[in-house]
Amino acid sequence: MAGTDEGAVAAADDALYVLTAVLLTPAKFPSVLGDDYPEACAALGLAPLADGYGLVLGQDGDGARWTVVIDDVSLVAVAIASWDCGMEYDLSPDERTVVAALPGWPLAVAVAAPNVPPPHDPDPEISDGPPLAPPDTSVWGPAQRRLGADEIALQWATWREQLDDADFATPGGVSDTAAADTDDSGGEREGEDEDAEKGRGPGGHSGIRRVLAEARAYVETPPPLGRVRSSFAPGDARTLRADGPGWSLVARTDDIAFVLLDDEPGEVLPVGRGPELPGLLAALDKMAVRPS
Repeated sequence: MAGTDEGAVAAADDALYVLTAVLLTPAKFPSVLGDDYPEACAALGLAPLADGYGLVLGQDGDGARWTVVIDDVSLVAVAIASWDCGMEYDLSPDERTVVAALPGWPLAVAVAAPNVPPPHDPDPEISDGPPLAPPDTSVWGPAQRRLGADEIALQWATWREQLDDADFATPGGVSDTAAADTDDSGGEREGEDEDAEKGRGPGGHSGIRRVLAEARAYVETPPPLGRVRSSFAPGDARTLRADGPGWSLVARTDDIAFVLLDDEPGEVLPVGRGPELPGLLAALDKMAVRPS
């Protein structure tokens, strides 16, 4: 998302040249920050308000990084929608909507404001507390796992077309599980011999069984807000996203699911429809948080 270098809001004692903005709400938040909405808020030291926040990322006149938190969620949503459509939008929140001006950026930003020094953390003397910094995604872990799930949700068709129902077939019918790895280029390779060695064959994968069991538990006992989210998908389907301790699940309500685990770096594990998945996805969709 590209912002405008003309919009400016107050940050500390200077103007902020807006570079980009993101939503921090129960239905849509930067998943790299946490498995759920309260966890993402905690990463920024914010209370998990029901209506959420807008995060405005930019630089002050000295080039320092600032994240301005505002409670005008609609304003940020309109700005993001405009930028996504290639339209200009001057995001200039009213100072009365500013909740906090936090030093640093919690997310990686690839652009910089023109005619100011390169992005850098603010002087400690003018900032309260250590500056925000993006989570480390250079090694496999929760942040990288959640980013991987984000990518699958965005590129569902690309991932799905690499599989067909035969990949899940067993002598007794359709299996709930199969396995796939991501190679260094981000593609997918299948390995039946490797699956057998790791216990991921037709009998099922222990990690997937655990994820499905914990997802079923969400239906009975609702998890923290935002751990299960439902968003638009083509046709009458919905895209489901669920996260938990050490795992992420991405699914289409009319199709299969993909699971990523902290314990299996770089691997994407497909879960076939089978006899149980459709009902589980339908139940999760009913209790999921949806964009308003």
